[in-house]
Amino acid sequence: MTHAKHTPDDLHVAPRDIRFSLDSARKGHWLGGDPVGTAVFNALSLTFPDGERMFMDAVKAYRDRLTGKLAEDARGFMIQEAIHSREHHQLNSLIDRDRYPVAEIEETIRGRVKMARERGPMAMLISTIALEHFTAMMAEMHARHRDLFETTDPEIEKLWRWHAMEETEHKAVAYDVFLEVTKDWSPWKRYFVRCRAMALVTLMFTRNITRYAARLLETDGYTPEAALKAVKRYVWREPGIFSRGAKTYFAWYRPGFHPWDQDDRAQFADWKAEFDAAAA
Repeated sequence: MTHAKHTPDDLHVAPRDIRFSLDSARKGHWLGGDPVGTAVFNALSLTFPDGERMFMDAVKAYRDRLTGKLAEDARGFMIQEAIHSREHHQLNSLIDRDRYPVAEIEETIRGRVKMARERGPMAMLISTIALEHFTAMMAEMHARHRDLFETTDPEIEKLWRWHAMEETEHKAVAYDVFLEVTKDWSPWKRYFVRCRAMALVTLMFTRNITRYAARLLETDGYTPEAALKAVKRYVWREPGIFSRGAKTYFAWYRPGFHPWDQDDRAQFADWKAEFDAAAA
């Protein structure tokens, strides 16, 4: 692994204003007819609109302290996240709300995001850098294991690929903002704060997604115990969307870590070319 210690100079965070036709999500189990996988990815999607707005505001709070390329990247990051929020809001609106407890889950998510916001801009930024690493890890695993959505409607499949590609493209923006605005901190303080944040985010994020997905799955006839067991198997064992990126995940805990220590742009090159063309 090459230790870059900074974002590549030739990387540009380019917003792509793409809209997806997601009507097939109305059919229910859009992930190849799999109720468990559909529940997990619906649970993830439900967190994105409010969560990504918080990410945007976490970076925006420090915008006046950014210059040069980082200021440009921060602007691109915020626009990308706004478009992600918009498209996932559309997907979420197509989940059968008369059948599934979507409103209940969204209310819980809003409450959690509100609590995070109340802790102030720096706490929001620290949570953001940890969550951005987690989503970049899942995006990398999506690129490495391209069979995950192979039986999914093409437009929904494109949505998740596009999101994964852009998550990778901007994976270090919030982190670079954190480094800039904490440049007067000691290396030890930075390291301790970000590792503590990652440990807490990992616990809360994985637990919450599991619980949201299990609640959705109960509506499909699973008992609460069976739903929780099925979701845990999906996220930790097969396909293991939370676990099979362990090497990337644990890199975070290395002193001196930077997200671009691992330059995985080549994995996403074909997707980037596709979506650059679609947005042109």
